[in-house]
Amino acid sequence: MKVIFLKDLKGQGKKDEIKEVKDGYGENFLIKKGYAVKLTEQSLSKFKRDKAKEKDLDDKNRDNALKIKEKLDKEELSFKVKTGEADKVFGSISPKQIKDELEKKGYKIDKKDVLLDHSLTSLGYHDVVIQLYKEVEAKIKVKLEK
Repeated sequence: MKVIFLKDLKGQGKKDEIKEVKDGYGENFLIKKGYAVKLTEQSLSKFKRDKAKEKDLDDKNRDNALKIKEKLDKEELSFKVKTGEADKVFGSISPKQIKDELEKKGYKIDKKDVLLDHSLTSLGYHDVVIQLYKEVEAKIKVKLEK
């Protein structure tokens, strides 16, 4: 019996994979537990429609992310910070603070999408990467000043 996997199942198959399995295993476990559906003309056509919808949505989201990236690449955020001896910054700028500043400028960014590879603890300009979508990243300049 051929089945289309609806979910990943370790050691058996991945989501959207079409695979040949034994009849009893397919009927009594995979289909019953919701891991797969039997491969028929109807299930195959539904599978293809769903894949096409998924691809269209993915393309639309990627295009939106690219438009936002163009705008974000030109952005520069400025933070006033307190400093001590030798211009050492007290504390650091967090991803949440960067997210909040971007929201003030009209961007909807989640704080987990602000990727900091090091703490922003020195005065001057820093490059910060914002993950907008799969493989779409924007770089903004963050300026720390007294």
